[in-house]
Amino acid sequence: MTEPAPARPVSAVSETGVHTATGSGADGTTRSGTGDGTADGTDGTTPSSTPSGTGDGGGTGAPPPARGTPPSPPRSPAGSGDDPRGPRPAPGPRADGDGRAAAPRPAPGPGGVPGIVTVVGAGTGGGAPVVAGDAELVVGAARHLAAAELPAGARRVVLGALAPALDVVGEYAAAGRRVVVLASGDPGHFGIVRALGERFGAGALDVRPSVPSVAAAFARVGLSWDDAVVVSAHGRALRTAVHVCLAHRKAAVLTGPGAGPAEIGAALARAGADRRLVVASRLGSDGESVVAVSPREAAEREWGGAVSVVLSLRPGLPVGPAVTVAGPPPAPAGWALPEEAFAHRDSMISKFEVRALALARLGPRTGELVWDVGAGSGSVAVECARFGAAVVAVDRSADAVARVRANAAAHGVDVAAVLGSAPAALGELPDPDAVFVGGGGEDVGAVVAACAARTRRAVVVTLAAVDRVAEVRAALGAEGFAVDGVLLQSSRLAPLPGGVARLAAANPVFVLWAERRPGALDDEEEGAPA
Repeated sequence: MTEPAPARPVSAVSETGVHTATGSGADGTTRSGTGDGTADGTDGTTPSSTPSGTGDGGGTGAPPPARGTPPSPPRSPAGSGDDPRGPRPAPGPRADGDGRAAAPRPAPGPGGVPGIVTVVGAGTGGGAPVVAGDAELVVGAARHLAAAELPAGARRVVLGALAPALDVVGEYAAAGRRVVVLASGDPGHFGIVRALGERFGAGALDVRPSVPSVAAAFARVGLSWDDAVVVSAHGRALRTAVHVCLAHRKAAVLTGPGAGPAEIGAALARAGADRRLVVASRLGSDGESVVAVSPREAAEREWGGAVSVVLSLRPGLPVGPAVTVAGPPPAPAGWALPEEAFAHRDSMISKFEVRALALARLGPRTGELVWDVGAGSGSVAVECARFGAAVVAVDRSADAVARVRANAAAHGVDVAAVLGSAPAALGELPDPDAVFVGGGGEDVGAVVAACAARTRRAVVVTLAAVDRVAEVRAALGAEGFAVDGVLLQSSRLAPLPGGVARLAAANPVFVLWAERRPGALDDEEEGAPA
């Protein structure tokens, strides 16, 4: 991709496809990076052991415009509903900008602090914040403190680890001294508002957000984002963000150290995902850059340290219908679909009664990865994908792989279909959260053992032969799983002449499920920012 000319970025992404959207850095090059510390409160360094979450997880990654620019956000017109106020009076009924009485704020929280902690979002909306002259303590990342207009006598605290900064905020607030906390974008979106609220109570906070980095990124490329899935990779496991990108057509990833566009791109490229990545960095600054690349191109570039957010978009993205609930699609209205809902060969498909129990024990959900091993028609894989999980289906038959892809397309979900024999075909796959193993062939014990060794949470196995049950239970138990199961026998209503019905018995199936015992795996997301 060619380097852009030094200019403000121009959007060139539409609902029908991503083309190119680029901008220039301060030195004329296209830049971004793996995180600028806006979610951990630092100035671009690796998060400490106590991440903080000062912004919306994205931020600008570059100094805001020069001092002397108008305060951000500007005062809203009368009756607009926004209320960017100056210094707040004591809690209680008050008049907003249009003269109407506003509802009283909530009572102070556990910290017993009155409403004197002001949280100001800055950066993505443009303009350096002007801190009120009566502020005695100003807390924020180094770049925010450097850019803001601060009172001459105010104490400055640069955010690193969150706990010590909160202690200082608590000391000043308890003494009735005014505190201002500077953050990026919307500090209530993956930001410091949660930590402050937990410590001091919502009634202690006067939050004045700027534009969230996710909203700014989608705005730059001309896309709506009420139907996007937003996931933070700042101080959290990258795998969750990757799974969201694999499973959903429109996603936004808030970046962090070790979880930037290069790492996201590499993971999506390994999975063979058909995605276009829009890398947005330094949002709201003169060095803003918005660049559209393929996952492989993202993996091969050096991005620096200023990326705010990465959008993952399916090429040819349609406008889509209006949504009522923002974020990931709601859970399907029905599951354990009838066999007729899938293309299959000679009734070689998990019956809906069996599938219902398997889905209940697998618990597929957004942000997780499920393997369907011995997929056949892929009915289990498709149903897991309908719940928002990323799914890989593995089968040794080329015809089965083709059916999996056709069934996934028919139901409007993404399923990665892999041709190969387990357990050998599993070696290059990313570790799953849950696994379904169907078929029950001679090598089922070895297949289950290989799956259990890498599964984070749950394994479900269906077997027709009673002889395989002990072998599978032993394989699951050896990997630290607690095993349970049932012999599932069902009889369906079948019509008879005269408008009556009989019971038609289906073949009995053993359904074994296993959950990893608590503590067997470390929680990768421990210590994630607020």
